[in-house]
Amino acid sequence: MHQLKIVIEKHPEGYVAYPLRLNGVVVGEGDTYEEALADVKSAIHFHIETFGASGFPQTDEVLSDC
Repeated sequence: MHQLKIVIEKHPEGYVAYPLRLNGVVVGEGDTYEEALADVKSAIHFHIETFGASGFPQTDEVLSDC
């Protein structure tokens, strides 16, 4: 099981959310924090169903950033 950190930013038009360290572009948005979080979680699930484990960086890549 992979864990992802999700960044949620507040903008004048609402909220934008995106995961860190997931290959590809995955973004969620909403008028509230909760809507943006739910939207990005849905997008992450779709991304993983579509691309599988290839969407995650290899362990070596993560360790080399430390």
